[in-house]
Amino acid sequence: MAVPKAVLAEVHKLRAELERHNYQYYVLDQPLVSDAEFDRLFRQLQQLESEHPELAGPDSPTQRVGGAPLPQFEQFTHRTPMLSLNNAFSAEEVLAFDKRVREGLNSGSVEYLVEPKFDGLAVSLNYEQGVFAQGATRGDGYTGEDVTPNLRTVKSVPLRLQGKVLPKLLEVRGEVLMYRRDFDRMNQRQRANGEKEFVNPRNAAAGSLRQLDSRITAQRPLRFFAYAVGVIEGATVPKTHGQLESWLERLGLPVCPERRVVSGAQGLLTFYSQMGTKRADLAYEIDGVVYKVNSLAAQRQLGYVARAPRFAIAHKFPAEEASTEVLAIEVQVGRTGALTPVARLKPVFVGGVTVTNATLHNLDQVREKDVWVGDTVIVRRAGDVIPEVVRVIPEKRPADATEFQMPGQCPDPECKSKVERLESEAVYRCTGGLYCPAQRKQALLHFASRRAMDIEGLGEKLVDQLVDGGIVHTPADLYDRKKLNAASLAGLERMAEKSAANVIAAIEKTKGSSLPRFLFALGIYHVGEEVAKILARHFGSLEDLLNADWDALIAEKERVQKENTRRRAKDGALLDPILPGVGPEIMRSVANFLSQRHNRDVIEQLRKNGAVREESPPSVAQGRNVIGKTFVLTGSLPKLSHDEAKELIEAQGGKVAGSVSGKTDYLVAGTEAGAKLAKAEALGISILDEAGLLELLKGKR
Repeated sequence: MAVPKAVLAEVHKLRAELERHNYQYYVLDQPLVSDAEFDRLFRQLQQLESEHPELAGPDSPTQRVGGAPLPQFEQFTHRTPMLSLNNAFSAEEVLAFDKRVREGLNSGSVEYLVEPKFDGLAVSLNYEQGVFAQGATRGDGYTGEDVTPNLRTVKSVPLRLQGKVLPKLLEVRGEVLMYRRDFDRMNQRQRANGEKEFVNPRNAAAGSLRQLDSRITAQRPLRFFAYAVGVIEGATVPKTHGQLESWLERLGLPVCPERRVVSGAQGLLTFYSQMGTKRADLAYEIDGVVYKVNSLAAQRQLGYVARAPRFAIAHKFPAEEASTEVLAIEVQVGRTGALTPVARLKPVFVGGVTVTNATLHNLDQVREKDVWVGDTVIVRRAGDVIPEVVRVIPEKRPADATEFQMPGQCPDPECKSKVERLESEAVYRCTGGLYCPAQRKQALLHFASRRAMDIEGLGEKLVDQLVDGGIVHTPADLYDRKKLNAASLAGLERMAEKSAANVIAAIEKTKGSSLPRFLFALGIYHVGEEVAKILARHFGSLEDLLNADWDALIAEKERVQKENTRRRAKDGALLDPILPGVGPEIMRSVANFLSQRHNRDVIEQLRKNGAVREESPPSVAQGRNVIGKTFVLTGSLPKLSHDEAKELIEAQGGKVAGSVSGKTDYLVAGTEAGAKLAKAEALGISILDEAGLLELLKGKR
């Protein structure tokens, strides 16, 4: 049945009015109506869309409330890289930057667009025909995370651009952040609810945008500022960066009002000084200013160097410092057993927060800075960086100051395992491994993390209760139903019977994990995901890895490395490497871990409980036609998760990319494949279902 014209007109009117009020409130900070009136209009639109679901499009203001949780973020490949900026920390470096620009352009004076450097999270917004279609984090500059559902909840991000003539495609770059006042109100609510407070606005913004449940993001007071463009199609590109930002503003995108155009190095330094004076009064936090050559043609002429543009630079504010007293130096034990000395300080306000602890990194740093208990020290905090002791004020050292000594045993009273220091490291480590109580919570969290065993629901609060209650001591206990079961879980805080059953089911689901994932989950120092894959491919089974003669392997590794160095000098043929990509230091770390009886006991218990699939995935020999090939996964596969399929492909030397391109060799498509399938078909890329992938991996295709 067609929607009545009157209803359609009312829906369009309500949407336009709500977006106008969002713009007035979140962009111009000039609300036109009360919150109650806004809510009334919003509910009215919700009601109409509920009665006519076909009208609930992605550009409706009602879509900002968030949707069901995602299992994980998809990767997003940026059309053009989102490169970071080089930094300047002094006037001399700014003068040198201006000189390089003038020489590169053969110009006597250069005009710059200058603006604050936001302390937030860089993102990319993609608009198609003026409608917000997709958004992603910066990531490594080339590949980010697709956080489209979360960005839809940010009120200052327009779901539809303003204007009659809109570009066919527009990629806007900018920053997601949180205003100071909004951050303070949010922490007030956290305190009132007895929940953990956020450390600072930047961390709160970054964490909020990366929530798998967009309904949580929708509750966070995030804002967005645009400052650049990655791609423009179907529109006339302005000639200067200043004109570009003004054009974005006319499209309804929020742009920083503190920007301006200046001339020459002196204009840059004057703006830097002015922003330093205004910094504390701004609504948001900044950690410096950004200088960009204003002419877009000149930007293209200057180009890029390595991972940064030649035409722009960030002039950072100096880190904030304060003096205080060292009350004690304690030792913390990390997940990998690393012992870190931490200075307990007389509380001091620095960098916008009250600081009571500061890292001393390691014993070498303590000795180099000559920090004693009782000293007066200078503490530095910049942005969200962990506070650190910069230097001691020696003339203020009291007569009863005491020198710090690294303990010979683990500081945890239950562990007291031997502390060792590797020759190549400045770090001392507890050899307690999975047994050490100080490492227990972090070891369990790592074991359960998404890239490891991926135990859904086993988060920080639950692990705290399991460890503090003495229910779980090692990862093996997670699979022991005499120790951990639905009944023991149901008795914990905020854990009803259904939630308890879900956690047990999630643990059971991880049984038979692949060998690479299991090895990574053990938390062996130096063994990341890639090293775990290399070890699994080399040994083929957990049994062979456990029985390996590591001393012999290390000796052979070093012999081959030495011989190949000699052969390279003579352009000779090289010997096949032993465990390529895994150096002697990593091998010693694995050997040390496996030499501990209690670590092997835990592994044996995990094996008995079926946590790991004993054999690694099919050998490379079965599917040599996979080596070097690029795969893209899309849709839901019948039996394999995307992570499992990725492990199988990578185990045979293939690569898995996040998006389809001309370099893609195979698209593995499940149900609801969507746009990636259509693009692969258009490019003539080979398309496989799950069965076809498995046949390819077995060498049958």
